Amino acid sequence: MRLVGRNYRMVVLTAPWFAAVAGFMAGLQPAGVEWRWFSFHPLLMTLGFVGMMANGVMVKKLGGYTNTKIHAKLSLAGMFMALGGLYVIYTNKEWYGRKHFTSVHSKAGMLVLIGCVLVGTAGTVFLHPDWGVSKYNQTIRFWHKWLARAVVLLGWCTCFAGLQQICYDNMFMAFYGLPLLALVPVTVVP
Repeated sequence: MRLVGRNYRMVVLTAPWFAAVAGFMAGLQPAGVEWRWFSFHPLLMTLGFVGMMANGVMVKKLGGYTNTKIHAKLSLAGMFMALGGLYVIYTNKEWYGRKHFTSVHSKAGMLVLIGCVLVGTAGTVFLHPDWGVSKYNQTIRFWHKWLARAVVLLGWCTCFAGLQQICYDNMFMAFYGLPLLALVPVTVVP
């Protein structure tokens, strides 16, 4: 689904704001807790996967040299935010002496982050419009596009699954999850 004109601007401008608000509110879960070091984990993951990477996908769908470069910058910013989220949760678990990578959420998160780094590195090395060594290779472009979309979608599912572990408010879960479903047609679907 291609976004054009006013609809495009609305979605592209709304996604980062939604990500910031939802990520901040996710950091305050379960309800009643104060902002703490852990709170940066859901904030950074939501900003990275929803605010930056989703916008990167939507901008790339517009095509062209400038949009491709904006896509790369947004996607890499999202990847670094997500890596920051990993740092936060890793140090938080170290602080409290908890084991790492024991839940499905944490294992899926690690898989998604590895996928982010691999897809981002491949895009930068092979497909960058200025220096990509295989920027015209349609096979690499195909796999980059589809693996990146899978990583973003799995990232959203992982964010939602992590929130389910700490949030018991169905209204907030709907506030967080329904916009993600609404973004699927304009990001993951061609």
